[in-house]
Amino acid sequence: MPADKLTFEPVSPVGREEDATRPVARKKVRFWIDGREVVAEEGISVLEAAHRVGIEIPSLCYLKNINEIGACRVCMVEIEGSKNLQAACVYPVSAGLKVRTSTPRVLRARRTVVELLLSDHHRECTNCIRNLNCELQHLADTLGIRNIRFTGETSNYPIFNKNPFIVRDYNKCIKCRRCEAICSKVQEVHVYSAQNRGFNTVIAPSFMKDLAEVACITCGQCVIACPTASLVEKECIDEVWQALADPDKYVVVQTAPSIQVTLGEVFGLPVGTVVTGKLVASLRRLGFDRVFATDFTADLTIMEEAHELLERLEGRGGPLPLLSSCSPGWIKFCEHFYPEFIPNLSTCKSPHEMFGAITKTYFAQKEGLDPKKIVVVAVMPCTAKKFEASRPEMGSGEWKDVDFVLTTRELARMIRQAGLNFRQLPDEEYDTPLGIASGAGTIFGATGGVVEAAVRTAYALTHGREMGVIDFEEFRGISGVKEAWVELKGRRIKVAIAHGTGNARKVLDRMKAGEPFDYVEIMACPGGCVGGGGQPIFGSRDHKEISLDYRHNRADALYRIDYSRRIRLSHENPAVQKIYAEFLGAPLSETANKLLHTHYTPRGPLPGYAVNPVQ
Repeated sequence: MPADKLTFEPVSPVGREEDATRPVARKKVRFWIDGREVVAEEGISVLEAAHRVGIEIPSLCYLKNINEIGACRVCMVEIEGSKNLQAACVYPVSAGLKVRTSTPRVLRARRTVVELLLSDHHRECTNCIRNLNCELQHLADTLGIRNIRFTGETSNYPIFNKNPFIVRDYNKCIKCRRCEAICSKVQEVHVYSAQNRGFNTVIAPSFMKDLAEVACITCGQCVIACPTASLVEKECIDEVWQALADPDKYVVVQTAPSIQVTLGEVFGLPVGTVVTGKLVASLRRLGFDRVFATDFTADLTIMEEAHELLERLEGRGGPLPLLSSCSPGWIKFCEHFYPEFIPNLSTCKSPHEMFGAITKTYFAQKEGLDPKKIVVVAVMPCTAKKFEASRPEMGSGEWKDVDFVLTTRELARMIRQAGLNFRQLPDEEYDTPLGIASGAGTIFGATGGVVEAAVRTAYALTHGREMGVIDFEEFRGISGVKEAWVELKGRRIKVAIAHGTGNARKVLDRMKAGEPFDYVEIMACPGGCVGGGGQPIFGSRDHKEISLDYRHNRADALYRIDYSRRIRLSHENPAVQKIYAEFLGAPLSETANKLLHTHYTPRGPLPGYAVNPVQ
């Protein structure tokens, strides 16, 4: 192997796998479900065994590998030899077990449980944001519930909507505790817990505080986990429609890389279907003046961050390791729980904020537009982007970089409101110049994509010649933490990749203990942006997932786009080269630092509480 060839030496993956589990050799046992002979691993739940053979056992509180507590009692089944009905999600299979999933007794019990839930549920289904995509609604319909026999006192809580990212409605909470489980076990943020007791129990932050008043990282994983509309994103659809209708406004939209492989799911297409062309066509028909790709500023981010990494490796510009900064949920996690690593964070804004800054400066100048009349709308995969757009650091003082953030789900609602048949739209191309992107910019949407894209460019910057595209298979996949030694021109660099802030804790704690790293990518959401809190939720009759196993399909689709691109290296993007030549000058220049870089704020783990120090 030539001495100057980039090599990598993977380290054994560690950490929680959020969307799959490693196979564990278990003894196979033979048992019966509804008279059918089934063979499965001993000890798995009856619910999981039934799903494997196509037998649907309904559930509400169950979330595979995350919330398996048997709390809702919807999944009850009859076990031969057992006097009481058993919760299938926590009852283990064993040799000779005989299970009945739909006897009259079982169906009566399920209906009773669901009726009791509905009796204390604000049932405004027709104007609910989760209408036709609500697990409780789906279950009530499946069980044929037409009347609710139970009446009496009902909950009447105010709506908690004082923050710009997540709305809480406890009148629709079924106390499944899925939000608590994903926040505590996966993200390890511990925002939610049971408050009060009995009928008055709610799953909420301590003292019922707003999410803006606690150490919430705004990732929205609780929204993805919620089976009803108790937790939803803060909508800004009406504001976007108003901007589009205002003849005095020039409305520009940008779409995050992952949107092109997730939006189609809302319209019934298989998970991981690439719908880039139809996405662009739908946005044009909604009335946006220009349709651009955040992938372009992902390439710009790579240029800035790769130079920042090289400077730090040379002992300039800040400490090592360099920590990625494109995930706003991760940034807020660091500000709350690991403020000592704020100096390690890349100063690069996230790609969508860079896009807003470039649109209201470079693009405005080229098009002769007044930046104060430009409205930048970002279609993003997570609720954390809504919080990020509201940060005072993200703007010039005269205007915000990004005016409105729509989640994937909100864009889908707008498309339906406009009466567009998404699946029949033609395939169209992004506008130029801010719609030209490399494959490297696209893989930002998957965990490991930032490091892979940055190292591709870092090699070219250090060697002064091209070596072709390197595909880092070791940086991809579902392991919670991935590590590798990368050799760049004789220098061995240790990199790490973590997705989900629970896994981030593992890497950061090792750093605190003194373990050296050079470059670390952290994404707040499991799977990266493809698993973001603003992505499609599967809760309808025809599209219901009880686990999070679909994220790898979305990530694979992004890599397919990367492979299909003529340009796969960020520094080869001609639009990026042009913006440096005409406007920015060079990476890390004075203009680039002013527009594309930012700073962060230590927040502490208890931001909404006045805590007296222990004497």
